[in-house]
Parts: sequence; structure tokens; C-alpha cells
Amino acid sequence: MASYFSRVRADATRWVELGYIDGKAAAAIAADAEARDRRSLSFGSILAIMAALLFGAAILIFVAANWEAIPRLGRVGALFAVIFAGYVGGAVLKLMDHDAIAEGLWLIAAAAFGGAIALIGQMYHLSGDETQAILTWCVGTTIAAAALRSGPLTMGAVALASTWLFLVGVSFWRHADFPHVFIGIAAVLWLVSFWTRSPSSRHLLLLSLIFYGALLAGETSVLRVAPVLAALSAAVFGFAVAMPQAAERFARIDGLLPVHGLIGFLTGMVMIQIQIGDDSGSAFAITAAIILAGIVAAIVLAGRESRGLRWIAYIGFALELCMIYVVMIQGMLGTAGFFLAAGIILGLLAIAIIRIEKRMSRPGVTEGVQS
Repeated sequence: MASYFSRVRADATRWVELGYIDGKAAAAIAADAEARDRRSLSFGSILAIMAALLFGAAILIFVAANWEAIPRLGRVGALFAVIFAGYVGGAVLKLMDHDAIAEGLWLIAAAAFGGAIALIGQMYHLSGDETQAILTWCVGTTIAAAALRSGPLTMGAVALASTWLFLVGVSFWRHADFPHVFIGIAAVLWLVSFWTRSPSSRHLLLLSLIFYGALLAGETSVLRVAPVLAALSAAVFGFAVAMPQAAERFARIDGLLPVHGLIGFLTGMVMIQIQIGDDSGSAFAITAAIILAGIVAAIVLAGRESRGLRWIAYIGFALELCMIYVVMIQGMLGTAGFFLAAGIILGLLAIAIIRIEKRMSRPGVTEGVQS
């Protein structure tokens, strides 16, 4: 498959031949595409990062094996040597323009730092639990990511913060109050992700914030928190659709903020439905109508720009139909009737999806809608 730069350069040449742009504009487009292509992850970079993750996993497993044959100082010294060699060696290679290998060494050093925390806590019987160790690991990785301006390290820090939220939020090893501090952690990591130019970290942060809202609803009151989550997500979606340039300056996730808005909206509304699931009356019907209307609005307002958003909407629509059947019409239809109704509904849904996809793939439709 041709690279992004090769495709854009070919398109720019074709546009010059067709008279759409002049040679100067084509050269500027090609230069910008080449710069973006260099910043993207190549196949070699992906392999280097995967190798680093495997090395990091090996270090953690080696630590977990409890090396009884090695003196304590030797174990600690070996891990700190790996940390020092990884960060310093990666910095040197970064200066030599070996970005992929440098990022891989930094990931190995970050994994060794997590192993050192576990080993020191094990050897000296330090107080605390696994969640505190993960949070400490996250802080150290965040500092390293900011200092080295590393996107993969930022992603690692966000993954550690999300893991910490999950373990504390679902009551694994939980000995404290609800982790409201995650909001502050997410804000810091959001700023760091801009400094390190890591949009993937912001994607994971937005998903983690939705998960935080769901955990908070389950911890306190679903019928009080879930509507707020759905309303805030709908507001984010509306902001991204009405003011796309301002939304992109805020998020910088390639115009995918509406996708996260739709996910948050569906999460909040489905939690409300589950909470009132025993009530098959007007409350459930109104909630179902709001969800279906929200899905249709999402497709109409932002589906043209995002295939991913359309498929999330399609899946949400299909699941909502199943939930409506389970709660509202289960007693009206037998098994055979359900399969017949489901087949008809899914067939109609497939026809609608095909028609929508064809309509949105027509250049004239897109041009006519944009202002």
C-alpha cells in the first residue's frame, strides 16, 4: 500500500493537470504531506514498540519470579541500570534521529521502573497496595513522557491511569473513597498529551472519562448521574458539530470528538434504561425514543464525516431494538415471532445502512451540504 505522502503527491499532480491548483500550491501540499508522513508510525516503528513491550513484559515477569539467588542490592541495581540505560540510551538515539528505537528503549525503561516499584515493595514489605503502586508508576511515566516529549510514554501513562481507575472503581483492592482524583489526573495527562503530540492518548482519556462517569453513577445514583453524563456528552457532540474548528483546536483528535460524544450519550442513556428496566411503561418508552432520536440525529449531523461514528450508531441502534424487545414486547411474541420480527428489522436496517453509505459516498452530496 502506498504511503500517505505518495498518495497525496499523486493527487496533487493530478489536480495540477486538471487545473484545480497551480504548481506552487501542489508543492506546498506535498511538503506538508511529507512532514506528516514522517511523524506517523511506520511499520518498523510499530515493530520496535512491540519488541519493547515484549522486553518490558519479560522484565516484569522476571521480577515477579522473585530472584532468590540474587542479592537484594543486586536486584535493585540491575533494575535501576536498565532504567538509566533505557532513558539515557533512548535520548542519545533520539538525537541521532533513531526515533523508533529510542521510543522502544524508553518503554523498556518505564516497564523497569514499574518492576522496581514492585520489587522494592516486596523486599522491604512497604505498606500500600497494588493500586498505589500503579499510581506511582503512572506519575513516574508521566514525568518521563513530559521530559522526553514522548507520545508512546504518554500513552503508557494514560493506560496506567485508566488501569488504576478500573481497579479502584470496581472495588478491586479498594480501601479508600471513590477516586475523584482521576479528574485531576486526566487534566494533567490531557495537557501532557498536547506537549508530546499524542492524539491517541486523548482518545483513551476521553473513553476513560466516560468510564469514570459510569462508575460514579453506579457508586452514587444512576438516575442522577447518568442523565448528566448523557447531557454533557450530547453537549460535547453539539459543540463539535456546530463549531468543528474550535472543537478541533480543543481536542486535536482529527475531528473525532463527535464519536466520543455519541459513546458517552449512549452509555448514560443505556444506564438509565437498565435502571428502569423493570418498568415497561412510559418511562422506558420515552428513554428508548430519546436514544433512537439521538442516534438518528448523530448520523444526520455528523455521520457524513465519520464512518466510525456511523457504525457506532448502527450497533447502538441494533442493540436498542433488542433491548426494546426484551423489556416491552417479550410477552407479546413467541420465539418464532421474535426471530421473524428481528429478521425483518435487521433486513430493513441493512437496507437503510446500504442506502446511507451510498448516499454519503457521493461527492455531490457532501459538497451540497457543506457551507
